[in-house]
Amino acid sequence: MAQHTQMAQSNMSFLNSRPALPVLAQWAVLFAVLVTKWSLRHRTRCQLKHLSDAQLKDIGVSRADAHYEATLPFWRP
Repeated sequence: MAQHTQMAQSNMSFLNSRPALPVLAQWAVLFAVLVTKWSLRHRTRCQLKHLSDAQLKDIGVSRADAHYEATLPFWRP
């Protein structure tokens, strides 16, 4: 475990000593994060549609609230 920690610290030191990413790479990373968030929202909203009333009650969400959330487009938080 200590060796893994040393390797992680070594990797972090290496990354910290590198110059910042080029602008195009920064935009690519931001775009990848955005697409990942959109995908997660889409999947969770689709799953929300299929929860039973008992499951919705367990998480404290009404059927109407679940329907509203499930019908939001993926790009809306």
